[in-house]
Amino acid sequence: MQDTAQTEPLAASRASIAAAHERIASVIRRTPVIDVNVAGIATPVTLKLELLQHTGSFKPRGAFANLVGADVPAAGVAAASGGNHGAAVAFAARALGIPAHIFVPEATPKPKLARIESYGAKVVLAGERYAAALARCDGFVEESGALAVHAYDSPATLDGQGTIGLELEEQAPDLDTLLVAVGGGGLIGGIAAWCHGGPKVVGVEPATCNALHAALAAGRLADVTPSGYAVDSLGASRVGALVFPLARASVDHVALVEDADIARAQAWLWSELRLITEPGGATALAALLSGAYVPAPDERVGIIVCGANTDPAIFAKESP
Repeated sequence: MQDTAQTEPLAASRASIAAAHERIASVIRRTPVIDVNVAGIATPVTLKLELLQHTGSFKPRGAFANLVGADVPAAGVAAASGGNHGAAVAFAARALGIPAHIFVPEATPKPKLARIESYGAKVVLAGERYAAALARCDGFVEESGALAVHAYDSPATLDGQGTIGLELEEQAPDLDTLLVAVGGGGLIGGIAAWCHGGPKVVGVEPATCNALHAALAAGRLADVTPSGYAVDSLGASRVGALVFPLARASVDHVALVEDADIARAQAWLWSELRLITEPGGATALAALLSGAYVPAPDERVGIIVCGANTDPAIFAKESP
């Protein structure tokens, strides 16, 4: 769904992403890629194992891109998060010696809360959904002067997440298509900015957390009411305002998957690769396994496996 009429400058570009990568390369992990065989798919599928990033998700890339070299006030940094972004900001802040306040919804899973607290951040429970946590965070920033680090809708965050695309181009240069899970859109926005004119970028959303799908269908930002299995990491009620033009310009389309498809993708990653993934981390693969995205016979597909922060007990029913 490329928008050839785009005239406004976009929030991220190959140049800004390359600059961000140079800035943060020493504090992030260059995560590996592996090729796997998937039943019914003629060519190997390339997985970018971003769940092996610091804190168990891709989010430290954007967090460090916001903080490295920034003029951070004495009040430190503040972020609203469903869990993974908060852990990433807390981790980056600790690494750089900066105090951090993280505002999370009351429904945030306990493993994610524990991870944030383990990095020394002050955690504030605020409301039932991400929007309430964001409102509390914004209020704190206004009162304290802390530096806000947005989970997906800032140029630095988009640049940081886009470094995944830069690395993957070097690691697997022959890919035709990338499948990318979507919540607020920082991951797909950054990757789409890097891949513009290169591999086709396809978003994958749960049918019950479909902010980007709804926005592209409406031709404008649109509100949704997120729910379901992956709501803790993909449950944005509106895609980012900076993300939407990038998606219109460089995302081919969005495929929707059901909660059962995501659970099956989690089970596949555990059974075949012994990878523990959270629902959001398995969502992109769910499109391939369920048939929501069907590649051509010779198409080379890459998938971002983007998060691992879940309770490992859900995988314990199967004996090793």
